[in-house]
Amino acid sequence: MKAQMQLHPIRLKLKEPFRISRGEYQYREAVIIELKKGEISGYGEASEHSYYGVDISSIIQKAEKLTSKIEDTDWETPEDLWLSLKEILSRDHFLLAAIDEAAHDLYGKLKQLPSYKLWGLNPAKLPKSSYTISIDELDKMVDKIKAHSFDVYKIKLGTSQDLEIISTLRQHTDATFRVDANCAWDVPTTLYYAEKFKQLGVEFIEQPLPADDWEGMKAVFKKASLPVMADESCVNIEDVESCAACFHGINIKLMKCGGLTPALKMIKKARQLELKVMCGCMVESSVGISAAAQLLPLLDFADMDGPLFLANDPASGVKILEDGQIILPQKDGLGIECWSDAESTHTTGHA
Repeated sequence: MKAQMQLHPIRLKLKEPFRISRGEYQYREAVIIELKKGEISGYGEASEHSYYGVDISSIIQKAEKLTSKIEDTDWETPEDLWLSLKEILSRDHFLLAAIDEAAHDLYGKLKQLPSYKLWGLNPAKLPKSSYTISIDELDKMVDKIKAHSFDVYKIKLGTSQDLEIISTLRQHTDATFRVDANCAWDVPTTLYYAEKFKQLGVEFIEQPLPADDWEGMKAVFKKASLPVMADESCVNIEDVESCAACFHGINIKLMKCGGLTPALKMIKKARQLELKVMCGCMVESSVGISAAAQLLPLLDFADMDGPLFLANDPASGVKILEDGQIILPQKDGLGIECWSDAESTHTTGHA
């Protein structure tokens, strides 16, 4: 089939500033990709990310240049479309992910089945999502814990008081903690914190060292008291095998790897290497999260709280309950319903 394409730029506004070890932000520029066949639309999402050198203007410019190719491509499955764009967008995974998500959403809606059912997955048992506590003044981090009742919290670290943060937060909840240093530590710091955090009910540490410090991660992998999960070190399927010697698991993000099509392959490869698998998110709306949620039956861990931080979620789809339970949409494709086309959009192609 062939599909028309529209671009919908949007500024995703956060309810409050979000801070990690690399910086703080209050919004993210994003774009919703719409693929349309007749009256049926599929949606995907990409947002800006300075760490990966991605800005929305470049995504939009690239998408505009590819409009004719995308609209002229005759594809039977989302993977067909992904493969036709793989080389052209080899350095533009965020855009490739948005197109791939939209293709899966459209394909499922046309087939009148949710994507996870098209893949033969059973949603009977799904991991709960963690809720992220970003870096802030310690009393404010405590207030965030008190304001929620999640079973799992992901604590952002990379400060001069990381141990004090976990020790203090532990006094206010029995929930499972996972910590994410976003590349902020070195080997001795990681080994020290791993030993201390294990006693404080931390389940694992995510990306403690810089993404390219493979030798350092080998030392951490062998000696740390807690499991370690790769995030920035695991971008695409080529990285999975490297991670097997340095991490206990990987965190897949659709924008990093280029969409659902490669994510499914990464999960299969990770299982062959006996790695644990988590699917995480960046600042994303219900569009991107509803795409990632289709993978839940295949995951050990989930970090899909993105829409909970937004003041202007432009779509509906997956629901996240107060304890972290994720409710998949009982709708076809990715289960996404977006805003009316009457709202502000940027249109390409013939739609």
